[in-house]
Amino acid sequence: MLKATFYMWLKTPKGFSSTEFCSYVLEKTGIIITPGIGYGEYGEGYFRIALTVPEERLKIAMQRLKDSNINFS
Repeated sequence: MLKATFYMWLKTPKGFSSTEFCSYVLEKTGIIITPGIGYGEYGEGYFRIALTVPEERLKIAMQRLKDSNINFS
């Protein structure tokens, strides 16, 4: 059986808390992502991207991220 979800959990880049990084992304791109700390102490160091919006909006958001040159490593 395959497991699937409507969310992507990604590691926060070095030098950022999950809240700091999500605020930075919002400021630079206008994209709202969720800090992992909001899901408990083990969520710190991660952020969540919801895949629950129409595909076209996801494409626009991904292009904004790409254009922002935010370093995800």
